[in-house]
Amino acid sequence: MRVFYSEKHRLRDASTELHGGLLVKPFEGPFRAEWILEAVKEAGFTDVHAPAEHGLKTALKVHDAGYLDFLATCWERWQAAGFQGEAIATSFPCRRSQIARVPNHIDGALGYYANSAETAISGGTYEAAVASMDVALSGGDWLNAGNRFAFSLCRPPGHHAGIDLFGGYCFINNAAVAAQRLLDLGARKVAILDVDFHHGNGTQDITYRRDDIFFASLHGEPANAFPYFLGYADETGEGAGEGLNANYPLPSGTPFDVWSAALADALTRITAYGAEVIVVSLGVDTFEQDPISFFKLKTPDYIRMGEMIAKTGIPVLTLMEGGYGVPEIGLNVANVLKGLEG
Repeated sequence: MRVFYSEKHRLRDASTELHGGLLVKPFEGPFRAEWILEAVKEAGFTDVHAPAEHGLKTALKVHDAGYLDFLATCWERWQAAGFQGEAIATSFPCRRSQIARVPNHIDGALGYYANSAETAISGGTYEAAVASMDVALSGGDWLNAGNRFAFSLCRPPGHHAGIDLFGGYCFINNAAVAAQRLLDLGARKVAILDVDFHHGNGTQDITYRRDDIFFASLHGEPANAFPYFLGYADETGEGAGEGLNANYPLPSGTPFDVWSAALADALTRITAYGAEVIVVSLGVDTFEQDPISFFKLKTPDYIRMGEMIAKTGIPVLTLMEGGYGVPEIGLNVANVLKGLEG
């Protein structure tokens, strides 16, 4: 198992998050990657490499060019406008409003490109997001070279980033970009398996009309869990992608036996699809002690999760998504990797 990791993740160190009506220290911070890296090394996964730089060629195939330019320039534009705090969206295009034009003012552009308001953009955010993408792409390159497993310790995460949307701590969709890279390198069919507690709404946005990526997401039912507005079971894809989007919304208190039954079904569908690679959006916020989630998975369950995925016999690129606030996130990630290697 080769591990890819970039110290540039530290450049993303926002000080504010809108939570429960308060501005608080973000749940997603540099400490997460540090805990995870330490735990996977202690578990014996010590083959850690910095990523190669890939540029934006692949990202531009899944994200809007204007959106990527917005990310690259947002912080400088925000400062130039005279704002003192971090960049937080306050004005959004909503139902029955005109949404076809991007506002010139950075305050309006933030709202145009945001899918939620909790995520502030701060200095270094874009650079960290690009480095996180490179971590994902380097893992894809490792698999393409004939290896069976790779772990890309991506931070910031990516699965809430849509074609032209950021939010949920996500800016570039690492899983979608990695899947595109694998397709460009010769794969015909790729599956993205999202096991984060929160629905991968950004990934669904990108893949929903495609027939070369099968997307499956196990998550908290959207009526009661962020990101709320996507993730229902009747969302099955459109056009060429009809039948290739599988959502498994699960209720509060879901234990591993119920959760793993959904995983088994998703893996059956991924195998039947003929996926040549599985890109796993790994969130360990399904853990029973996670502060912003409501599933009840326990630490040993993550070994079994990895074992189930490995039994497909399909090469696996695992990318880091969520998992917050408790040191056990590192152990839980390490357990997934142990299960994969068996």
